[in-house]
Amino acid sequence: MTDKMKVIIVTGLSGAGKTNAADWFEDQGYYCVDNMPPALIDNFLELTAYSNRQIRQSAFVIDVRGGEFFGDLNRCLTELRAREDIECRLLFIEASDETLIKRYNETRRNHPLSDGSTTREVIEAEREKLAELRRQADYIIDTTNMKVAGFKLEMEKLFVGLEPESAFAVNVTSFGYKHGIPMETDLVLDMRFIPNPYYVPSLKKLTGNNKKVSQYVLRHEIAQNFVVQLRSMINTIAPCYVKEGKYHLNIAFGCTGGQHRSVAMANKMAEVFREDGYRVTLEHRDL
Repeated sequence: MTDKMKVIIVTGLSGAGKTNAADWFEDQGYYCVDNMPPALIDNFLELTAYSNRQIRQSAFVIDVRGGEFFGDLNRCLTELRAREDIECRLLFIEASDETLIKRYNETRRNHPLSDGSTTREVIEAEREKLAELRRQADYIIDTTNMKVAGFKLEMEKLFVGLEPESAFAVNVTSFGYKHGIPMETDLVLDMRFIPNPYYVPSLKKLTGNNKKVSQYVLRHEIAQNFVVQLRSMINTIAPCYVKEGKYHLNIAFGCTGGQHRSVAMANKMAEVFREDGYRVTLEHRDL
C-alpha cells in the first residue's frame, strides 16, 4: 500500500455533477473542499501534515466559479503531480449542452459565466476555458444520460479497489474538417478514405447515426480492416499508457462535414471499445 497522500482535483462543466462527486468522495472518507482557490491547495496540504487528523485523502472541487483564481489550476496541477509524496489525479465531469441547459432551467439557477439564462453560447465558452484541463484529465465522466445511482457506480469503478487497466477511458469524438480539428484530441483519424455516403442520393440528408448510412460506411472492406487494426492498436497501447500514469485517450474521427463517415465510425469504435472493457464517452461535435 502506498504511503502517498491521495489528492483528487474535481473539475468540469457547471451543472455536470461535481457536487455529486464531492458528496461521493466525502462518503468514502475524503476531506473535501469546494471552490478553494488553487493557489491555496499547497498551504492546505502543508497544514494537514501537522494535523492530528492524519488526513491522507483529499478532494478539491475547482471550477470557473473561482474567477481569476481559476487560472492558477494548471500550474497547481503540474506542481502537485511533480511531488513524490502525493498521488494526484484529475477528474473531469461533463454533459451535453442540451442536458446542462435543461438542468439549469429546472433548478432556475444562473450559470457562473452568465447573469441571465444559460445558453449554448455560455456553455461553449466554458468548454473552451476548460479544454486544456479536459485534455490533462486522468478520468472523464459524461453524465448526460446518467442517474445518480449510475454516477455512484461509475465512481466506484474508478476509485474503489479497481485495477488501473479497468479504469482506462477512451473518449471518442466525430468531427468535420471544415469546422476544424478538436483541440483536445490525442489521436486524429481521417475517415475520408472511405467512399462518401453524401454522394448517394438516398443517404445524403441522413447522418452516420442512421442504420443505412452506417451499413454503407462499414460494408467496405477497407473500413472493416480499419476497425480490426485500430482495435488491435488500442489494445496494444492502452496498458502502456496506464503504466505511464495516463488513464484516458482522446480519439477523434474526422470526415469532410462531420455528418456521415466520421459519425458512423465513431459509433462503431465506441461499441468495440466498450466490448473490450474500456470506459467510453462518445460525442458527435458537428452533427
